[in-house]
Amino acid sequence: MSKRMKNCMLLIAFGVALYACLNNLGSVIGFFQNVGGLLLPIIGGMVVAFVLNVPVRGFEKLYTRLFKKFNVKPKNGPLVMLSLLSTLACIVLIVMLVSTMVIPQLITSVRSVYLTIQARSPQWLAFLSEYGIDTTWITQQLSSFSLSQINIEHIVQSVLAGAGNFLNSALGIASSTISVIINCFFALVIALYILLSKKTLGRQCKKLLYVHLSTPIADKIYYVASLISKTYSRFLSGQCIEAIILGVLIFISFSIFRIPYAILIAVLTGVLSFIPYIGAFCACFIGALLVLMVNPLQALLSIIVYQVVQFIENQFIYPHVVGGSVGLAPLWTLVAVL
Repeated sequence: MSKRMKNCMLLIAFGVALYACLNNLGSVIGFFQNVGGLLLPIIGGMVVAFVLNVPVRGFEKLYTRLFKKFNVKPKNGPLVMLSLLSTLACIVLIVMLVSTMVIPQLITSVRSVYLTIQARSPQWLAFLSEYGIDTTWITQQLSSFSLSQINIEHIVQSVLAGAGNFLNSALGIASSTISVIINCFFALVIALYILLSKKTLGRQCKKLLYVHLSTPIADKIYYVASLISKTYSRFLSGQCIEAIILGVLIFISFSIFRIPYAILIAVLTGVLSFIPYIGAFCACFIGALLVLMVNPLQALLSIIVYQVVQFIENQFIYPHVVGGSVGLAPLWTLVAVL
């Protein structure tokens, strides 16, 4: 069969397959959704392994230097296992530290906000009454509400009255939650297996790459993959340093201006700064909302101070820290951020 005939046959086969897919579009979409659901834990595990590989590699270098001082050459398997356990221990420790710092502060904040509302509600109601706003219903609700005396019986009766709809909603939410938990668990397990055998998997992928592709194309793909891995590891390291610097600057600035909740807002800023674009704004909004309940003028001051600190950090500190870690000049980093 000639090459032209093969191309015609492939074109006809493609047209028939496309026609069949368009006539059964719902079934095709359902098939790909099922396949995507099956592959989701694998993709998630690969992403988690790619992220965790940065601290694991750092611990590997650290332990290798320590073992060299004692003239000990560790094997690859135990070294990776020790580095992985150290990484997981650090993640658990960070979560515990953030929880012990944030949760008590949040509880204290909620209590202080409640006490502030009780203390200042007469002033707010008087202010509303001056403009002719009827505050009778608000006064009744505030006088009948108590944080320590909640009518549990009324809540239980309300829940039982709508038990049917509530049960259906709860079952749907529970099934979705269980599915997400199972996918996350399998993704974590897959990530651990990938990290424990990353060198073997890397050699196998490299062999497959050079077997099925020509050498120039395989070289380009291997170079791009290596560049992505190195650049991301440097970027993540620089981002961690930048988050710590931003949190410390927020704490110092808020302490200088005697704005309340300085520690809580600084910790939230450091944690949420890993979320692109909206993380810092969320921390600013939450901080301003908490300060607003204490002093409205200080809430405005907290927004101004926060934005000034973030502007200085984004324009002068971030390009040097993250750009230096990635290997870009501060100017190009600033242009990329803009």
